[in-house]
Amino acid sequence: MEELARERIMSGIMNGAAVEESLRTPLLREYDVIVCGAGPAGLSAAWSTAGQGLRTLLIEAGGCLGGVWTSGQLALVLDVEGKGGLLREIKTRLGNEGATLPRGNEHNFVYDIETMKRLLEDLCREAGIDVLLHSRVTSAVAEGGRLRAITAECAQGRIAFGAKLFVDGTGNGDLAALAGCGYDMGHPDSGLIQPASMQAVVTGVPERFRVMETYESKREFGDYLRSIGFEPSNRAPTIIRLPLGGLYLLAVNHEFDVRCDDIVKITEATMRGRAEIHRALAALRGQAGWEELRLVATNAHISLREGRRIRGMYAISLEDIVAGRSFEDGVCAVKFAVDIHATDASQTHGYGNQGIRTKPYQIPYRSLLVPEYENLALAGRCISGDFFAHASYRVTANAVGMGEAVGFAAGLAMSRASGSERGAGANSEWDAAPSAGGAGLTPEPSFHAVDGTIVGKEMQIRGYLM
Repeated sequence: MEELARERIMSGIMNGAAVEESLRTPLLREYDVIVCGAGPAGLSAAWSTAGQGLRTLLIEAGGCLGGVWTSGQLALVLDVEGKGGLLREIKTRLGNEGATLPRGNEHNFVYDIETMKRLLEDLCREAGIDVLLHSRVTSAVAEGGRLRAITAECAQGRIAFGAKLFVDGTGNGDLAALAGCGYDMGHPDSGLIQPASMQAVVTGVPERFRVMETYESKREFGDYLRSIGFEPSNRAPTIIRLPLGGLYLLAVNHEFDVRCDDIVKITEATMRGRAEIHRALAALRGQAGWEELRLVATNAHISLREGRRIRGMYAISLEDIVAGRSFEDGVCAVKFAVDIHATDASQTHGYGNQGIRTKPYQIPYRSLLVPEYENLALAGRCISGDFFAHASYRVTANAVGMGEAVGFAAGLAMSRASGSERGAGANSEWDAAPSAGGAGLTPEPSFHAVDGTIVGKEMQIRGYLM
């Protein structure tokens, strides 16, 4: 039935049928900055822009803020060491409510998902950010080499907003792709992508299975599942204790070849993943000690580890992360290893580094910029880099740092365009940066005109170690 449904949908897509549309979409409001995607990267960018007094719209397709943190039930933040700013604020405020636990070291942490949802809403209210949930960006309107507006679909129908600056924090590079920016996806040789996952929040886990932090313990859990007749698609399944309510995160699912631009595969993977979770629970409940196991929640959306890697002004490479490269315009330091989950079902490992050994490296400001538009910036896992670098910088603590950096750069861009050059000081490179306007014209704000070294210095002031 599933395959028949897919064939019907795909035949409709491929047979050349078309619906003619002629729409006039009202422009509801103009902003200084529009941030698309309210996951860790987008939310951080919006918080950073609003903190500088910029009128900011944060637009999100899901029903809550946080993206993979909340709708995706990740419940885990990695590569936290050496990061300050908003990430430190989030960790501190969650900790004050008893809503965190350490994971692996004193820096990385597990969090309560519902507390995270509410905290992110509090942060947006406090910062004065305009938030739109349940609104998916559907097009980018460009003119004169700049983005001018975006349209979105929501319960009201199609709506539009204009802005001077735009940030793509969608994770999958949706806004940049809609605007026509180039991108890559998948392994450079095979084209295969990292798997998607459905997770489950559960209760009633027996004490023996409550701590799994090593790869060996995860493989042992996989052996146990196979011994009771359940074969997990994730070859390194795990259980993670959550901070509140006797809750645990159960991760047994990998969904292969799920591209961010194939809604049929995303739908099928979501339904398959949820079905696998229920089969796992049924198998476990039949064993001694698991009788009280209960399902609390599954993801609101399936978690994609990989999407588009937008081609930017600089692409972070395998060579960069192996050498531990620093950059004059470095804005975020990464210590996380290469983490490549099995790219097809035939592989017997859950995840690994494919023999690649990295050293701490920096993300340069240039990798957050696109050549096509001077007023569009990227933040999160959609930034410019190769398959292997992406497998390292994609974790969410780095997304927060990138978002903050882009948000500060937006403030510099607006200040420079207005002539106030707030935060620029007497830096000669800043003074020499090209202006978007001509003689007698008010220049338009440009991410390209911002000196990345100034952004890097600000990130250090905010507590990010470089």
